[in-house]
Amino acid sequence: MINLGGTWQSIKVLEHRMHGKGMVVHLEARDDRDQSQKLVGLEIAVRREQLPSSVPGEYYWADLIGMNVVTQAGVTLGRVEQLLETGANDVLVVSGDRERLIPFVIGEFVKEIDLEQGVIRVDWDPEF
Repeated sequence: MINLGGTWQSIKVLEHRMHGKGMVVHLEARDDRDQSQKLVGLEIAVRREQLPSSVPGEYYWADLIGMNVVTQAGVTLGRVEQLLETGANDVLVVSGDRERLIPFVIGEFVKEIDLEQGVIRVDWDPEF
């Protein structure tokens, strides 16, 4: 789906391939560069059911947003508001009594992700 002036419209993907950190796609009724250029900067959405299932240890950001973040000692830090992509690693933006930026590094800082319970357990000092 593509957002054209505030209206979502379905558009068929004819071909696609990975290119660096993004994708190159050939959309129906967009056969040349000039037609495609008009889409630059527009929102594109994919229905959840169209995405492949995630494999163990991998997560869609949409699944993490809204989850409670708790330290290993049981201190609630807040909820995941968003994730930031940085050069080194992704970062959880956690809003609670204050905003915290926690590196999304599984094993080092992120100890457990329980999608069913909606909880992310972290090794993080609540004072930081």
